[in-house]
Amino acid sequence: MTWIKTVPMSEASDELKEAVEAQRALYPPEYAQPVHAVAEGEASGIVASHSLIPAALQHAFATFGALMSPELPLSRRQHEMITTVVSAVNRCQY
Repeated sequence: MTWIKTVPMSEASDELKEAVEAQRALYPPEYAQPVHAVAEGEASGIVASHSLIPAALQHAFATFGALMSPELPLSRRQHEMITTVVSAVNRCQY
């Protein structure tokens, strides 16, 4: 398995903490609880993998948050269906 250096939240700069909190605020409420176990106060693996570049973390995940906005015409089910099909076509584990 590939290892990516990450910055634990206990060692995070103010910029990183602000970026993580900003991305969490944009996500749908059902994403509040991580699917995989994450230590209290820590970012999930995919978010933590961006921790060395807080500006990239903020922009990348702000885009995702905007795309998942409940004001858009697609439902959460439709988003999940599209994601599942794209993952299958790309032979990725979803």
